[in-house]
Amino acid sequence: MRQGNLLTPAIFICVLMFCVSPLHAQNSSLDTVTIEKITGMKGKANKGEYKITIPQNDLDVEVDGFKIIPPMGLGTWIAFTPAKEGAMIMGDIILTENDLKPVQQEVIRQGLTISAIHNHFVRNHPNILYMHIGGSGKTDDMARKAKAVLDKVAESRGHNPASGSVADVPYSLDTKKLDDILGSKGEMSKGVYKYTIGRPDVSLKEHGTTVSTFLGFNTWAAFQGSPDHAAVAGDFTMLEDEVAPVIKALIENGIEVVAVHNHMVHEQPRIFFLHYWGVGNAEQLARGLKAALNETGKKSNAATRMKM
Repeated sequence: MRQGNLLTPAIFICVLMFCVSPLHAQNSSLDTVTIEKITGMKGKANKGEYKITIPQNDLDVEVDGFKIIPPMGLGTWIAFTPAKEGAMIMGDIILTENDLKPVQQEVIRQGLTISAIHNHFVRNHPNILYMHIGGSGKTDDMARKAKAVLDKVAESRGHNPASGSVADVPYSLDTKKLDDILGSKGEMSKGVYKYTIGRPDVSLKEHGTTVSTFLGFNTWAAFQGSPDHAAVAGDFTMLEDEVAPVIKALIENGIEVVAVHNHMVHEQPRIFFLHYWGVGNAEQLARGLKAALNETGKKSNAATRMKM
């Protein structure tokens, strides 16, 4: 009997570990099947995270004679990442002026947070706004809340923003020259050549949950047009001491800074984002962006700094 009493705690511990392990595993991965079923949308998985993207095909936006299509920054998205409660979501919702009031009311109704409302462009017709949202909780609850927000956008517009398609924009850029200048390789989509550049030198967390490049913690640049008459739009992600030198480098190289703002509220370390717009010779624009990129990541090791 004494031997049985001695073994019982060990057996109990083993059983407890066996029971807890699957629960821990569930908290470290996302139920993407449930997310797809609830939202009715097919997303993209990446290293345990999941993102739904809705191209705003219904918006006919023009800036300085250039047509702004989804690859130029006209895509709503909501990303899911594993969190202690189940999932944390972060999203960037594109709104017309008429969408703003009903959609932000729906975000609050769903118990989510609004962490930023801002522009990406100036002189854009029609005017559009970008609203960042966030929240955390059970994965199925987060999927339902995300769907409610996206459904409210469709209700406000009177149709699904992703319905239909958009034509390619005219394109004759020398992408190899741009790659050589920026030290990176972009991706082509419908006449837009886009770079996405992460910040591996910064470990960013929001409410203790890691925020990755996939969740929007990145610098990006999208080019369209010809070698002599190109447009570039994009977003810089910066630590607080990088804000002034990045802005200076962009402006001195003829690139307009059109917005400076936050995307999050409780992030550690503190991160700033800016949006820019430039029109001119493609190679000169690329050199201006490179000058600004060189003002970021200076404290990191030269071997890992600003991997592209």
